[in-house]
Amino acid sequence: MAKIKPFKGIRPPRELVTKVASRPYDVLNSDEARAEAEGNPMSLYHIIKPEIDFSPGTDEHSPEVYDKAVANYKAFQENGWLIQDADEQYYIYAQTMDGRTQYGFVIAASVEDYMQQRIKKHELTRRDKEEDRMKHVRINNANIEPVFFAFPDNDTLQNIIKDVTSSPAEYDFTAPDGFGHHFWVIKDKTQIATITAEFAGMPALYIADGHHRTAAAALVGNEKAQNNPNHTGEEEYNYFLAVAFPASQLRIIDYNRVVRDLNGLTVDEFLTALKKDFTVTEMGEDIYTPAHLHNFSLYIDGKWYSLTPLEGRYNDSDPIGVLDVTISSDLILRDILGITDLRSDKRIDFVGGIRGLGELKRRVDSGEMALALALYPVSMKQLMDIADTGNIMPPKTTWFEPKLRSGLIIHALE
Repeated sequence: MAKIKPFKGIRPPRELVTKVASRPYDVLNSDEARAEAEGNPMSLYHIIKPEIDFSPGTDEHSPEVYDKAVANYKAFQENGWLIQDADEQYYIYAQTMDGRTQYGFVIAASVEDYMQQRIKKHELTRRDKEEDRMKHVRINNANIEPVFFAFPDNDTLQNIIKDVTSSPAEYDFTAPDGFGHHFWVIKDKTQIATITAEFAGMPALYIADGHHRTAAAALVGNEKAQNNPNHTGEEEYNYFLAVAFPASQLRIIDYNRVVRDLNGLTVDEFLTALKKDFTVTEMGEDIYTPAHLHNFSLYIDGKWYSLTPLEGRYNDSDPIGVLDVTISSDLILRDILGITDLRSDKRIDFVGGIRGLGELKRRVDSGEMALALALYPVSMKQLMDIADTGNIMPPKTTWFEPKLRSGLIIHALE
């Protein structure tokens, strides 16, 4: 069962939300955050990327930068830019992209559920990245940014979403990137109890995006429990901030690859090598998008190609082996190009599908890269099957859009 609870959110007054709200800390660098926050003392970047308040080049992991996050968070509350709700509530957060809207519940998720693997992951995390976010949670004693979960579709919860969102939203704005953000407060005690009960009937929740933030939030909560001799399990630190969406509403977009060289091969030799495992069809100069699962798009030497693996080149009954990211990693990147470690090899880079296949063409045409490989997106069913079987996806498999906007709500650990 998935244990969740309502909480007293800390959030901006309606008239300030567009000033406070920001992109997540990990989708932009310090210079970009500094530019976006320029002239805006209310931007959440002053809390989640506090190095912007120092001279460019300041180490973002230095003690004074973490201290600045705490000072800024306190100042935001003292200035009335962030105010805590009086009652424990759930919230609905919806996002609109390309004319479609997805609706999620803002919840306090259980640390114990993460530790017991009832909150399921599909990616490995790196300890150094976890530790950075753990420091941020520890020093602020709060989950400043939410994590992004999926849950199995549920008709009762869908009816609550319909009912709550039939009223005007508390926040309703379009961010500079063109994505819409809409936010409602659920005050009805019966609905709150129903939400808690419906989640309790779910065997698991799934991390869609934000594995490092999830690990950091849960590990700090677990740390606080172990360090408290009077721990009861009811303390606020036993929970962390998440937005959970019905799985059917989420759309994973493609996560593509660009490679710097052909491992000593000519273009003709490379294409010949591909034919051992793929049907290779030249598609011409117009951008070619993968048409279905197990179909790849290759851009090399000014031309696009369709690649489809031959019979018997992958195992349909293996949840990892059947993934297109595994097929391409094994048969192209490893066997032909000699790239074995996607995490560390400097010959390869990754491009989120939000940038479009034109970005792949641009990087090859500029001479920076020798080839680009576009993949058909993974499905939510594949992601959940992999998580359910305890497997881990290869690196750089999933890309979710839109990202959750930070600064709409914060969860205090006491």
